Amino acid sequence: MIISTLCRHIQRLTGTSRPRVVRLAANGVPKTRSLSSTTTSNSTADDVKSTADAPPEMIDNRPLARPRRALLYCPGSDARKVAKLSHICGTVDSVVLDCEDGVAHNKKEEARHGIREAIQTVPFGRSECAVRINSMDSGFAEEDLNVVFSGEKIPKTILLPKVETKEHLDSFCEKLIKALGKRKTSRDIHLLTYVESAKGLLNLKDVITHAIELSEYNLFSLEGIVFGSDDFCASIGATRTAGASETLMARQQVVVTAKAYDLQAIDVVYIDFKDIDGLRAQSESGAKMGFTGKQAIHPTQVDVIQAAFTPSAERIQWATRLVDEYHKSQSEGKGAFVFEGQMIDRPLLLQALNIIDISRAVQTNK
Repeated sequence: MIISTLCRHIQRLTGTSRPRVVRLAANGVPKTRSLSSTTTSNSTADDVKSTADAPPEMIDNRPLARPRRALLYCPGSDARKVAKLSHICGTVDSVVLDCEDGVAHNKKEEARHGIREAIQTVPFGRSECAVRINSMDSGFAEEDLNVVFSGEKIPKTILLPKVETKEHLDSFCEKLIKALGKRKTSRDIHLLTYVESAKGLLNLKDVITHAIELSEYNLFSLEGIVFGSDDFCASIGATRTAGASETLMARQQVVVTAKAYDLQAIDVVYIDFKDIDGLRAQSESGAKMGFTGKQAIHPTQVDVIQAAFTPSAERIQWATRLVDEYHKSQSEGKGAFVFEGQMIDRPLLLQALNIIDISRAVQTNK
């Protein structure tokens, strides 16, 4: 389906015609895009308002994005694990009901219907209800969407794996429209896409800009990029190691590209769920690299991961004092100012504001 035909389908479904869209960035900055002219696939990160361009006065009062510090997978085909979700819901930021890698081929149908039932019955509380469907090339994605969106309640978030090209997004939109049928969504469906191959990594910028173009019709909003290390290593012929040095460059590239478009960046799974010390070290390392969250495969990983992606009390106090001092210096008509022995410039101020944002988002989402 060519893009113009696809866009007409989206317009009929949503009742919109290239509206003005305000999207929340990963760090909470409202990204306002003027849609008076046609957006092309040549859009760059400069087309999106970012923290670096906004006045500090506006940044300090911006709305908050949903935190996704830990994304906990639960295979939809495992009724026992689904039944236990009530014990973790309200604690973990995102519960991902899985149709893909966590489900055997002969269990896909069972997983779809199990997920639809879970969406209706599980008390998710503050936890995000997300669904990972199968990839567009798998032959399973269309039926995944048809079943998952056939219930009275529908998922707020879809995770789309193995996205390598713009055509994968076009196919997703086409199938999502069919799955929604005559149901008109009053709000965006949140979308997170995966980088799981060398091709997907090289094409990530094009995929993101195309997703932003498609999101202008309010069918979905792209909110984050997830890095899948196991499939990526298979793609490049690398061997997984405990230190994950073989994926360092790719992880950094995912962070840089995602953040260039103010998207969340979700780090790799730590496979050995019994190794809590190793999990903590990798989680803290990922947070320092710029990742905003991490995938989890066992409930025991959630607290460690979310702690790593939450600023400490000391960092929050430091950031709060710095911002207070900034406002004081502004009221006195001063430019640069000294704070605790350091000359404060804009990058350090923005770091402090980001720490406060994360803390506020976590508190708000409790």
